Amino acid sequence: MKTLNLVTLVLLIVGGLNWGLVGAFQFDLVAALFGGQDALAARLVYVVVGLSALWQVVALARPDPRADLLRGA
Repeated sequence: MKTLNLVTLVLLIVGGLNWGLVGAFQFDLVAALFGGQDALAARLVYVVVGLSALWQVVALARPDPRADLLRGA
């Protein structure tokens, strides 16, 4: 589970940097690397980044089982 969280976090960072490039320079690095926004590989990357975001939202909303230990309960 920890590995999956790390992988999804890295994918979100890559996606965020890509959106930063799009916003600042109108340059889509994913599209440039994979043959345009409509290319299957680029669309797959976009979907995987989106799924990573969903995973991180779920992980963020999940209660931490260690919280009770830290509070001394």
